Amino acid sequence: MRIATWNVNSARARSGRIASWLERSEVDVVAMQETKCRDDQFPTEIFSELGYEVAHHGLSQWNGVAIASRVGLEDVRAGFPGQPGWGDGDPPEPEARAIGATCGGVQVWSLYVPNGREIDDPHYDYKLRWLDRLRAAGEARLAEEPGAQVAFCGDFNVAPQDDDVWDMAEFEGRTHVTKPEREGFERLVQAGFADVVRPYAPGPGVYTYWDYQGLAFPKRKGMRIDFVLASPRLAERVSGAMVDREERKGKGASDHAPVIVDLDGADGERRPS
Repeated sequence: MRIATWNVNSARARSGRIASWLERSEVDVVAMQETKCRDDQFPTEIFSELGYEVAHHGLSQWNGVAIASRVGLEDVRAGFPGQPGWGDGDPPEPEARAIGATCGGVQVWSLYVPNGREIDDPHYDYKLRWLDRLRAAGEARLAEEPGAQVAFCGDFNVAPQDDDVWDMAEFEGRTHVTKPEREGFERLVQAGFADVVRPYAPGPGVYTYWDYQGLAFPKRKGMRIDFVLASPRLAERVSGAMVDREERKGKGASDHAPVIVDLDGADGERRPS
């Protein structure tokens, strides 16, 4: 089975590219972030025409997450237990930043971690709370079922190692690389969710995001902030992984590249895609 995560940066604006990529990528399940639309605006038809079931969670023109699967889509959940909210409500309502579903026996989560904006911004504290609550939800899931196959897929908005940015000096005093953010990410890994892509695509110079401004992509000024974090049982099945940098090229591309992970069957045999 082949799973992927991709911040598409507007599902409607990039529907054609998404469809073309699905046709050639042989992906069985794709977790998407930043769809930027409500549920009634999501381009479900492009997935249906290609044989994918799809679940989407979107509340406005901001955020938005989705999962498309051609190996089953069951037990869909919008939001994870304890997910913190943002806004003026009392308590603040959770944003459309997390959706989970069981696909081919794997519980796949599409996650869009808050950006954090600036270190002294309240959104930064919200980001740290979000990561901590996700860690707690993951720990609880594995305590309940140690052998559960769970994939936390998404845009984490954290570059956990210095190799994950093109120049650490450029990030002094900025988010994505601070110690609290990296510690929040590492606690999630220590809770049992391994970064299964890095062993197959080590840095430096391997990135998943390049800003649209300043010719960042051709100048290779990128960041690795999109990950697939797998529970222990699922991590045992990983047979390969890659960042599809080619999809970042050309007109109308997202500013993120898809990240792909291949899984062997539970019996050690590769399942056909």
